[in-house]
Amino acid sequence: MLNYSEYGAEDAPTALIVHGLYGSGRNWGVIAKRLSNVLHVITPDLRNHGQSPWDDSHGYEDLAQDLAGLIAQLGGPVHVVGHSMGGKAAMVLASRHPEMIDRLIVADIAPVAYSHSQMQFITAMRAVDLDAVERRSDAEAQLAAQGVESALQSFFTQSLDVAEKRWRLNLDALAADMEKILGFPDLTAPFDGPTLFLSGAASEYVKPEHRPQIKTLFPKARFAKLPGAGHWLHADKPREFEAAVRAFLTA
Repeated sequence: MLNYSEYGAEDAPTALIVHGLYGSGRNWGVIAKRLSNVLHVITPDLRNHGQSPWDDSHGYEDLAQDLAGLIAQLGGPVHVVGHSMGGKAAMVLASRHPEMIDRLIVADIAPVAYSHSQMQFITAMRAVDLDAVERRSDAEAQLAAQGVESALQSFFTQSLDVAEKRWRLNLDALAADMEKILGFPDLTAPFDGPTLFLSGAASEYVKPEHRPQIKTLFPKARFAKLPGAGHWLHADKPREFEAAVRAFLTA
């Protein structure tokens, strides 16, 4: 079963926030706390991330089934917000188990395969000499020496267990299934519930040419962009992101 944190009153509408690749539920703590005055917010760690179990398989059908199990445990249906890889998992969940989702927000990702690689970051994390790490800043310095930008250094080291000198990421499984992570399964069953595709205006992950595929799978999809935000829109513009999520989920 997935590890998760929860915020807010249990009798409020429940919203699941699903993190992206190399992340964890803790990345969403500040936004979850802010939303918890009107929502019961659940921030799970996906498999092979954070405190959740590791598994050799990391495809979107796997992630969707894990989320379905969590929602069943919570007594669903729930609202679901998914960013990047978490957005893809949420879209597969919506197609496979539409009865489990009230409203869906997909943050800066489309139901398509992408050609860029994320392997360089696994290579960088593997290259960190964990025996020489006494604090997170030590690992950040090693990542910086490999050319990893400052914001990502901080992001990656949130998944570093300094005391145990280990990553809370199953780097081997993520590397083995990187093609699946960058890809997207063939879905045929549309999700007919209210859906918002919320993107960073400076991001190129959701393009105009993706809209026909989005509208086929999510016929009630609406689109919005956050000015001045890139792919990490919730980190670039946290207040604006929170306001957009709050407005859509409490409409």
